[in-house]
Amino acid sequence: MAKKIKAIIKLYCSGAQANPAPPVGPALGQHGLNIMEFCKAFNERTKGKEGLVLPVVITAYEDRTFNFVIKSPAGAVLLKRAANIAKASGAAGRERAGAVTRAEIREIAKTKLRDLNTQDLEKAMKTIEGTAISMGIMVVETQQEKQKILAEVQDEVAAQEEAQSAPTKAEPEETKKEDKKDEKSK
Repeated sequence: MAKKIKAIIKLYCSGAQANPAPPVGPALGQHGLNIMEFCKAFNERTKGKEGLVLPVVITAYEDRTFNFVIKSPAGAVLLKRAANIAKASGAAGRERAGAVTRAEIREIAKTKLRDLNTQDLEKAMKTIEGTAISMGIMVVETQQEKQKILAEVQDEVAAQEEAQSAPTKAEPEETKKEDKKDEKSK
């Protein structure tokens, strides 16, 4: 007779770095599962994937046992890693965050293929390209184009940081009024 399922738990855990702290501990503890047993098994199965945030689907059974399936990392995580950026553009279409090559898109699509709703590699590549574009990551043909765009993006970021750190010319009126009030109270 099959085991009776108590709950299905979905979590995101860093590869080879699961520990009983939140979110793992509370999610498993409320279903009476052995948290350390999960952490050890998860860390063992994800060796070599340190730093990647992996989706995990845990099936908890009535007898307090469990099994889990580790899915492939989110496309956005893989794209940021390939583009070598920390975060995506907040204004995709207007701001560029970085670039990836078609070859990198193909590798990401191969990685994600089993978790996507298609088995066609070309369609999977289109899905990943769409994600890249929505993140402000440009898709280019060659590594040279990628390097050129990355240099341009770094120049844009440096110019923005310089503009933000430049002192303003005029002091706002409110600040002047507050200074006068402080002088009167002394």
